[in-house]
Order: sequence, then C-alpha cells, then structure tokens
Amino acid sequence: MAQFLKACVLMCAFLAVAMVVDSRPSPLFSINDSETTHIAEPVNTGRKLFKLVSNTLVLPYHSGPLLVGTGAPLNVYILWYGTFSPTQKAILTDFFASFQQPGAQVHPSVASWWKQTSAYKDSKNNIPPGLVTLAGQAEDNYSMGKSLKQADFEPLVVNSLSSFPSDPASIYFLLTAADVKVEGFCMNTCASHSFTSPSPASKNHILPYSWVGNSATQCPGQCAWPYALPQFGPNGAKALVAPNADAGMDGMVINMASMLAGMVTNPFNNGYYQGDAAAPLEAATACSGIYGDGAYAGNPGQLIQDPISQASYNAQGVGSRKYLLPALWDPATLTCKPVS
Repeated sequence: MAQFLKACVLMCAFLAVAMVVDSRPSPLFSINDSETTHIAEPVNTGRKLFKLVSNTLVLPYHSGPLLVGTGAPLNVYILWYGTFSPTQKAILTDFFASFQQPGAQVHPSVASWWKQTSAYKDSKNNIPPGLVTLAGQAEDNYSMGKSLKQADFEPLVVNSLSSFPSDPASIYFLLTAADVKVEGFCMNTCASHSFTSPSPASKNHILPYSWVGNSATQCPGQCAWPYALPQFGPNGAKALVAPNADAGMDGMVINMASMLAGMVTNPFNNGYYQGDAAAPLEAATACSGIYGDGAYAGNPGQLIQDPISQASYNAQGVGSRKYLLPALWDPATLTCKPVS
C-alpha cells in the first residue's frame, strides 16, 4: 500500500509539470514570401509542452514548408529582455557554439542531438540545416516593463530588427529574465514559438520566432524539471544537479532546444505535428519528459552523471559544457529517441 501511495503522489507531481503548454498563431495558408496578400490575421493557440510518455506516436507531415538547409547554417538571433549576467548568457551562447561537429571523444554531443533533425524531410526531400549558429545578440532594458503579454512578443521581435537583419530563413529568440512576468508563464506555459506578420519593418518577410522565460524565481519545478521539483512533489524526492549550476538557465536550454526543433520541423503549423493544428505535438514537445533510455512518468531516464559535480546531463558541448536535451521523435522508428 505504501508503494502504491508513493506511486500516486509521484504521478500527481508529474501531472503538475505535464500541464505546461505553449502557444502560437495557427496559419491556414501556404507560407510564401512572394504571396503575402492572403495572409490571415494570426490568433494564439495552445499545445502541450510536457506530456505523459506514449507508446504510440506518429507525427504526420502536413505538406507545409520546413526551415531547410541550403548549405548555409541556420542563423539564430537572441534578444535578451531584462537582466542576464555574463555567466548566464555564456551558458546559452556556448550552447549555440556547440552545434559544430566535435571530436570523436565528445559524445554524445549537442551536434549529435541536432543531427536527428535530418530525418525530417519536406515535399522536395530537403532537410533542416546541419549547423546552427548564433549570428547576433541584442539587449532590451525592459522597454515594455517587467510584465509582458503574449501580444508583446511580436512587437519586441520586430523592434529588434533595428539590430538584426530580416531573414525568413533565420530564427529569432526572445528571452525574458527571471524578474519578468509573462502572461501565462508558470500557469500554462514555459516557452512558445510563432511567426511575425509581414510588414515594412520585416521587409514583408514572415519571421519565425520563439519566446523562452527564465523560471528560476517563478516556477522552476514546472519549467526547469528535473533540476527543480514541482511544488507538490513526493516527500523525499530530490532534484537533479544542474550541469551549469543554474537550474533556471539549464531549464531555458531544455525549452530553447524544444522550440528550436519545433520551429525547423513545423515553423508555420503545417509541417510535422500530431493532433489538432491549434494544439499540436511536435518533434520535441511530443517527447517532453524523456531525456534518456528507460524514461517514465516523473523519471527522465538514464543520464550521465559527472563524478565530481554530480550533475546530470545527456549531451556535451564546447569546452567543458554539459547540457540536458529533450528526446526527439524519430520519423524512421516512430519513437522518441534520446540523444546518443
């Protein structure tokens, strides 16, 4: 009976994490920069970011465009909204520096995790770029205050084009600091991705973008699990040690990686996803909560543990960096596949 009650409590704790969602507009049109006159007004929709492990999972391809490679890297631009320390910024900039193919001794790696996206093909057999690179950064010192609505995301991204080029083949990240409250953050969302409407400021391009928040002081148990525990977790449970000694930022890496995989494989809500287009499960979000073999509800699976720091991770980056990255759905095996 004691074991049964413990299992019930563990499941309830995981369900507290499982109700986190992200949102973005749902386009009902063909994305084409040369055809912008028929674009509908975007509306916000939601989908699950964390879910229970499923044994049957298929993400159908809905014939829409992916962000595909043309031989050049996928450029990423970061807008830091609010205060981030140099140490915090380095965790994320080093993550993007880790997509370069490392030496054989670095394995599993961020690069080997990203290589899994090459299994996704569009209608012309094009695949996502093999390399991701951080092409630019800019800072925003709370220009819209410390309380944002989701409707503020697009204006902030568009305003950042004074610092960044407008490139529909790139991705723009809006990252909010720990002291910034965001509509829905911690209640039903940790991160989201969307796209801008064409405008003169964007040179009439449709630009994919993502918002990710730092949950360190607001809801780490929801948005930085397994490096923090849900508020009503089981007695005696322990959070894992974060590899970069910052649960909030390590949680941001997890959520940024999830959004990155979703944006290249389903940038305009007509690529690879399962379920309702208004609430789709994507390459990473369909596998949320799975980080290693043997994962189950409330357990991230088999991870690597640093013998000195006791930190848990599943991918190595540049230098001594270590990260925890989500499993991705594999179109070949129709399963969630952790980095290997």
